[in-house]
Amino acid sequence: MRHVIAGLILGVALATGGCAQVAPPPKYETRGAWIATVINLDWPARGASSQSQINALRNMLVKLKGAGINMVMFQVRSEADAMYDSPYEPWSYWLTGSQGRAPDPFYDPLELAIEEAHALGMELHAWFNPYRANRGSNYTTHASHVTNTHPEWMIHAGRYTLLDPGRQAVRDYNVSIIMDVARRYDVDGVHIDDYFYPYPPDNISRTNADSVTFREESRGFTNIGDWRRDNVNLYIQQVADSLRAYDSTIKWGVSPFGIWRNGTPSGIVGLDAYSTIYADATSWIDDASIDYLVPQLYWQFGGGQDYARLAEWWISQIGDLHLYIGHGLYRADRSTFSGSGRFSAEEVPNQIDFNRDYWGAIWGSVFFRAENITRYSSGNFVEQVQNDQFRYPALTPPMPWKDQTMPEAPTHLDVSWDGDQATLTWVADPDTPRFAVYRVLSATTPDPSVVARDARNLLGVTGRMTFVDRPGIAQDDWWYFVRGVSKNSIESAPSPLISLQGRATSIESQPIPEGPALSIYPTPFADQTRIAFTLNETAIVTVHIIDALGRSIQKLIRDRSLAPGPHEALWTAGERLADGVYFVVLEVDGQRISSPVLLAH
Repeated sequence: MRHVIAGLILGVALATGGCAQVAPPPKYETRGAWIATVINLDWPARGASSQSQINALRNMLVKLKGAGINMVMFQVRSEADAMYDSPYEPWSYWLTGSQGRAPDPFYDPLELAIEEAHALGMELHAWFNPYRANRGSNYTTHASHVTNTHPEWMIHAGRYTLLDPGRQAVRDYNVSIIMDVARRYDVDGVHIDDYFYPYPPDNISRTNADSVTFREESRGFTNIGDWRRDNVNLYIQQVADSLRAYDSTIKWGVSPFGIWRNGTPSGIVGLDAYSTIYADATSWIDDASIDYLVPQLYWQFGGGQDYARLAEWWISQIGDLHLYIGHGLYRADRSTFSGSGRFSAEEVPNQIDFNRDYWGAIWGSVFFRAENITRYSSGNFVEQVQNDQFRYPALTPPMPWKDQTMPEAPTHLDVSWDGDQATLTWVADPDTPRFAVYRVLSATTPDPSVVARDARNLLGVTGRMTFVDRPGIAQDDWWYFVRGVSKNSIESAPSPLISLQGRATSIESQPIPEGPALSIYPTPFADQTRIAFTLNETAIVTVHIIDALGRSIQKLIRDRSLAPGPHEALWTAGERLADGVYFVVLEVDGQRISSPVLLAH
């Protein structure tokens, strides 16, 4: 059945011209990011104090939210250790510099990540490495580490020590680790990565280090490769059964290596996940033992690992489950990728556009890794998507097989003014995890059901019962309403509508400029500044930055048709740009306006 459904989707997409289609932005789209903690990749900084770690994690989540991210995969287990207060496994060396040592002053990173992500309206998925016990690190393991308490569970492959996937005791242990987190923490999802059996040059087929386990626990298998794949399948099914029995609202997903088998589809060459790391993702799809799959397609368009051909193949396999594509954003910046095949600035944004041509089969993207969004330029990725693909927020897509219950509608929606800011507040069931805030400009009372269908009216998603907006100046009224959002992105009925009846300086008393109005705030700025402008009629708009010598630095908006009303572009200067005066240039149907802005890091 999965092949028939996907074939119909592919046929429709190809018949309509593939990537050439222009469509409204999707209201439902996963926009995820992996926060890698192993070897301090994204967080925390090595040797940082507890307070510095807390501040850095909060800042990272805020920046991810600002870039349009709505789902975070936070790595909580990288080497049979814990980035949370675990009764089973020791505190991670990568957190405190000594495995088994708790943060001092104490805090729980997973608890913090959940609280902060939820307040920002993002999902938080706990990311586990299933089998790796030691990646060849030379630090001292704690006495409570599983390599010391259960050495009989270990197999060794090259520099790696891993929990033996063939042992039922190991599968039970690994599931208990996940279920402990599911029971004690308010996670939205559980996620495991692609590290099943080890990759080359440490691949297990070179040593058959699990041959004793194969003799003792073969379960009737005579082919060791089939047995290894079944070991992984059993683990994934056991996690699925356990999570669904406890709380079926928790999402469960895996991010496998992007090539299932060498030569599949035709013309694709690369490592064979099926026979090298013994991961058969098609089996998990057939058994519906996952909710979502994130194949890591860390390649560009064209060549032997063609992004488009691989993505279309995964579409042909996924059936009714959710498919999100894992993007190798790290390959777009020389600070995180030094090899050949570095991505151009347009590569990942173009991949997002490609995904959207298959919206409903590909439900979104997950980016590796977080610092390529929050720290490194990565080809000006953030600026590109903030002003284009992720200009409007999105809800994570609902899963039809999960709870469809609507939350209660928010009540007592109110608005108050402070200068140019409108602060919305409302009352709602405290168990409602998120809220979708809608805004529309209308001379008459709008129909919320019509407004909510257009993603361009979705102003924001938050976990708080308050929201701050800068609606700008307009001749008609701004209308707002709020809907509660369940963990499965099922929306409530709308709150009562509210319109802006007054402000510090009323809309009615503001003169409407004849031409486009341009404002920049803050200036001076150290990292990001917002460029706001208002259009009186539909126009073709370009916004770009030039330096004092007139050299073009960056285009934020390029020849785009925009509707009347207020608009914003966000400029993130980055660390490499020198301090000084720059100019924001706004071009509207041939009319050119410029304004200086001071960068001071």
